[in-house]
Amino acid sequence: MDLANFLIQLLNGLQYGLLLFMLAAGLTLIFGIMGVVNLAHGSFYMIGAYMAWSMSALFGNLFVAIVVGAVLSVALGWALEWVLFRHFYHRDHLDQVLLTFGLIYIFEELRSLLWGDDVHAVQMPASLDWAIPLTDNLSYPVYRLVMSGICVLLALALYLLISKTRLGMKIRAGAFNHDMTEALGINIRLIHGIVFAIGVGLASVAGMIAAPISSVYPNMGSTVLIMCFVVVVIGGIGSVRGALVASLLVGLVDTFGKVLLPQVAGMLVYMVMAAVLLYKPEGLFKH
Repeated sequence: MDLANFLIQLLNGLQYGLLLFMLAAGLTLIFGIMGVVNLAHGSFYMIGAYMAWSMSALFGNLFVAIVVGAVLSVALGWALEWVLFRHFYHRDHLDQVLLTFGLIYIFEELRSLLWGDDVHAVQMPASLDWAIPLTDNLSYPVYRLVMSGICVLLALALYLLISKTRLGMKIRAGAFNHDMTEALGINIRLIHGIVFAIGVGLASVAGMIAAPISSVYPNMGSTVLIMCFVVVVIGGIGSVRGALVASLLVGLVDTFGKVLLPQVAGMLVYMVMAAVLLYKPEGLFKH
């Protein structure tokens, strides 16, 4: 592999890893703070992709569609937490699994009714539909770099929110000790609603920005959900820092594995997960 090909695969791996982080960060926050096993998290990625397809056609601009879709996704997350999830915090994980598994089917049926069952392509913004030449024969799409930049900005914003604000302090307190946080007078239900809305918003935005390069199709959330759980397990349940490190690791292993070891590429990520759990059963970073 020459330098240009290595650089392309490195950028692809980082871009994929950052996209996984946007999904896994919300999943690990929801589980770490609320204790909810959310199997429907991949459905929010699918919903975001379909919203990008429909609203980019409506507004004629993908970035306007992303902004509007992000607001709608946060509102959807808040409503779901208020109507459904807050009634399951003190229930068994099996009840939560059954609830979220049922939501997968509900979202798939709603998707079929609203948008149909066809595969759709999302038009890439004309200003970003070009590539940077690396050699005479190789180039790298600018849109992928923009995707990575958006993911980095959102990851930085999430870090600042959790680490540097009073709201973040309350979120960390709720993750550390739910009962003590509530005893100190903090409205833990409000914190749960905010965390769930943030998680849904991040997953939906990930689907929206990925739509132009991955297309939009039924059940597209199932594959990313599996990878999200792998990331959460490797990084450590409830750890946002662990989710970032694990996402980048999974992205690079998966990308380079498909190029260098295509015969076993489908196993490599799970082998890495097994190796991590063998030596650190709680993941790379403790909650």
